[in-house]
Amino acid sequence: MPGQQHATPSAGPAHQDPPPDTGAPGRRYVIRGGAVMSMDPGVGDFESADVLVEGGTITAIGPGLDAAGAAVIDARGRIVMPGFVDTHHHLFETAERAFLANGLLLDDGSGSPSAYPTYVEHILNGFARAYRPQDVYVNVLFAGLSQLDAGVTTVLDVSQIHHSPEHTDAAVQALIDTGRRAAFGYFEGDGRPEARYPEDARRVREQWFPSDEQLVTMVMGGEVHLGRDVYTRSWTLARELGLRIAAHAVGAFGMRPAFDDLARGAGGVEVGPDNLFIHMTGMSDQAWTMLRDAGAQVSIAFPIEMVMRHGTPPIIKMQELGMEPSLSSDVETTMAADPFTLMRTAMAMQRMVVNERVLAGAGDGDPYPAPSGDTPPLLTVRDVLRYATVNGAGHLGLADRTGTLTPGKQADIVLLDATALNVAPLNSVPGAVVTLMDRGNVETVIVGGRIRKWRGRLLGADLPRLRAELEASRDHLFKETGLRQDLFAYS
Repeated sequence: MPGQQHATPSAGPAHQDPPPDTGAPGRRYVIRGGAVMSMDPGVGDFESADVLVEGGTITAIGPGLDAAGAAVIDARGRIVMPGFVDTHHHLFETAERAFLANGLLLDDGSGSPSAYPTYVEHILNGFARAYRPQDVYVNVLFAGLSQLDAGVTTVLDVSQIHHSPEHTDAAVQALIDTGRRAAFGYFEGDGRPEARYPEDARRVREQWFPSDEQLVTMVMGGEVHLGRDVYTRSWTLARELGLRIAAHAVGAFGMRPAFDDLARGAGGVEVGPDNLFIHMTGMSDQAWTMLRDAGAQVSIAFPIEMVMRHGTPPIIKMQELGMEPSLSSDVETTMAADPFTLMRTAMAMQRMVVNERVLAGAGDGDPYPAPSGDTPPLLTVRDVLRYATVNGAGHLGLADRTGTLTPGKQADIVLLDATALNVAPLNSVPGAVVTLMDRGNVETVIVGGRIRKWRGRLLGADLPRLRAELEASRDHLFKETGLRQDLFAYS
């Protein structure tokens, strides 16, 4: 209408080079003019503001910052927000991507395309046993770079490939070489004589993780399903070494009795705020109450749990108990590992269940009833964004350094293109991120102040060489397991 003016965001220079030596001490740059979603209630959100970074740290956020002498990143038309956090991803399985597109955890005897191949038989008891240290390295590195490209700046690598100390060292080195924030999850291997789990955690901690302030830190895998002797040793050792403890909890995998023992105080160890449990599908009310009261955390892998028959993702139970999850991708053998898939699936699944519950209460002549007083609230885009950033950082013990855009925290930042064909015109920043965007909108990614992806291009990675190495690893794994390579056979 006449007399009205609307700001039209414009893209920055298409071929502008990134500022030099980002992340180095004393280096300053300002991300100028983006729509800033801080995820920190104390900082707030801005339709247009600046983020000042010095070295690896955010030093100021606000409109029109005085940043004399700082390099400038033009963020007009971009959404500026914290990097995403994935609290459970098996990075070593990258060579088997999409191999289990139909797959279940176990063969259910149905003879269907979902019963063969399966995760336990063909991944854990098949491919995994054939991994050499060099396979571990390229798989973890390639997966890490792929997630970095998608805006995931922090991950918990649930690394179940520790057949020997050499396998362990290869996994840690790959996480370091990826150049993003990570928690290395030291889990079991296949139990061969040269395996050193869990006792090798002492060496790993001393050699690789002498400081908890590193970009890559350590978490102990403490799987309850391995038996009381093993998990009591791993949990005790973790607490001696000052490590958080992560473990799967899947009722469909026969784990419920062990968790009931923990809840009754008969498990030999105590659950505490240093525990992160993955999935928590099919668990008893007693186990859930024990987790909540102990301050333990839960990571939900919504897409995988629904597809691979772990059980219904327990988001409703968590809402009833006043808990919130973090989000995890789990396995690329079966589903994508990007944060947009995780957020959309979480929101759609919870709303489907709640909406059906509301509609089931409809009476005659009232086809669209109001929810009853005990109906869980529908998840919003803000909720799943919080799960994917703030909660993820907190569940990994990293809330003091990442998960929000807050002065004093590390500069783990993503710039998302809101001028792109799939988003414009921008009407809602959180709405656009969750409901419209995909990895193609991830334009720039920053970890600890260092630019790792710039205007759509991952920096410092020889992707053609790494892809060739990953393909060679895949070929080796298929050969060693006696499986025929066929691009159409398994789905």
